[in-house]
Amino acid sequence: MVSTSTMLAVCVTLFVSLVLPVIVYIVYGVTHKGKGVWTAWLLGAAGFFVMQVIIRLPVLSILSLVPGYQSFAQEHYVLYCLILALTAGLFEVAGRYAVAKIMKNKLNFYRGVAAGLGHGGIEAMLIVGLTYINNIIYILMINSGGFDALIEQTAALGVDTTSLAAVRESLIGTGAAIFYLAGYERILTMIFHTALSLLVCYFVWKKKDALGIVICLLLHGAVDFLSVILSSLSTEYLGSAVSQKVSYVMVYVFLTVVAVLSIFGIRLIRKKWAE
Repeated sequence: MVSTSTMLAVCVTLFVSLVLPVIVYIVYGVTHKGKGVWTAWLLGAAGFFVMQVIIRLPVLSILSLVPGYQSFAQEHYVLYCLILALTAGLFEVAGRYAVAKIMKNKLNFYRGVAAGLGHGGIEAMLIVGLTYINNIIYILMINSGGFDALIEQTAALGVDTTSLAAVRESLIGTGAAIFYLAGYERILTMIFHTALSLLVCYFVWKKKDALGIVICLLLHGAVDFLSVILSSLSTEYLGSAVSQKVSYVMVYVFLTVVAVLSIFGIRLIRKKWAE
């Protein structure tokens, strides 16, 4: 059985990742009516969706089938993480830049923020929100006994049930705190995405496109890379240097600092834009 506390944590994170971005979209749009934020949010969301979901993720899926890809990832783990971080930054900054150029004749601070909210919001909805819908369904099935029946039926068909068993054990064995942290991480990430999109929009507005692209790419790549490395310190890839608990603390302290700095960055850009 999955505990009530875990079910509550999963529901909270589902709300944060799937419903909260929509609420922010509506509230921000109503608050800044007439400033073009409605379309800016949609453009920001489209920038992420096209570059990541339609292009980058399918490419990575195809590459994973290439002989030697998995062995390279295991034998050169740090380099592999760096490449993934930089490609994520590259594809996403391309999306941000395309959005900024589309809006270049009507760029303002509020549209830049809206584009970032759309970018971070759609990522939360697609990557975390949809996953947590599945989690809710699985939890209900586990607690009703339907999941065990599903495993039995799958096994009867001669299909390997290892992955289904792993899902069940994960949901039963994972503490509620981990699911709450997933929701907290989404909030921090959305703040960071907002700052990056605003940064690119500001430099496009200043007609310093290349500088904005380079800064955004380096910031995005660095944060992604360090986040993965810190979370991997407790794994065999990095020699199990610290315990899993310590690794979690390091990751979320780091992301919190990044979010706080992002807020300061947003405030600074707003001041400079007004000047």
